[in-house]
Amino acid sequence: MSDFSPTDFIAPLEELARGAGAVLMRHFRRLGTYEKKGAIDLQTVADRESEAWLTAQIRARFPEHSILAEEDGSIINPGSDFLWIIDPLDGTTNYAHGLRFFGVSIGLTHRGAPFAGAILAPALDELYLAALGAGATRNGERIHVSMTTELIDALVVTGYPYNRAQYAEVLSDVHKAALIETRGVLRLGAASLDFANVAAGHLEAFWEWGLKPWDMAAGALLVSEAGGKLGGLVPGEPFDLFSGRMIASNGLIHGQLIDCLGRGGIGRLPNPA
Repeated sequence: MSDFSPTDFIAPLEELARGAGAVLMRHFRRLGTYEKKGAIDLQTVADRESEAWLTAQIRARFPEHSILAEEDGSIINPGSDFLWIIDPLDGTTNYAHGLRFFGVSIGLTHRGAPFAGAILAPALDELYLAALGAGATRNGERIHVSMTTELIDALVVTGYPYNRAQYAEVLSDVHKAALIETRGVLRLGAASLDFANVAAGHLEAFWEWGLKPWDMAAGALLVSEAGGKLGGLVPGEPFDLFSGRMIASNGLIHGQLIDCLGRGGIGRLPNPA
């Protein structure tokens, strides 16, 4: 058994998120250049500095814990029951273009299961926190998913992988199906904040194919602790942090959305690499 309860990590998570957010804000709208990890996959000095700061802080506070961070991509100190999964700058493209919709995502798992998490949108001054069994908050106030029951009344959000050109036809077909059967489909560019807005009841659902664990670790717990539902992209498929494919919803329109995406042909997508 763990010597920690999930709520023991709420205060450290807030401190970590706010510290990393301060790093991001120092560089926000002041970037001279940015680098390309791929044709459309960007990295900035802010990504690297935020990750270095977070990694150093976690190792100092919890030296026996493991860490999986986006920019490094490998597990530091493997073997612990606790794994910190961090995205030091989620929404790098938005950030590089001076848009305020970006965040820091810090998830903690215990023996592979979500345990606690934090998402900070520093330019929006919104801090989301969740601990297993203890609910979810935004800026200290409890949040809950929406009560919308019909898909046609739902505002939903999605995202696209960096290799989207390879799957453009099926992704477009799926988007079209959702566009017809919902109130609207958004693409905001920061998965962690998409999860957060589902948890807060502003959006009814978020689905995406091609995500990484650091995109989902904090947000998935936030949605479930706010009363929502998680799953895969096809009927009966469970949520898996490492599968790269998921739906997060208010639970009430979950099955309707899965059926809609199925009509769009989402089953034609392979398992993400």
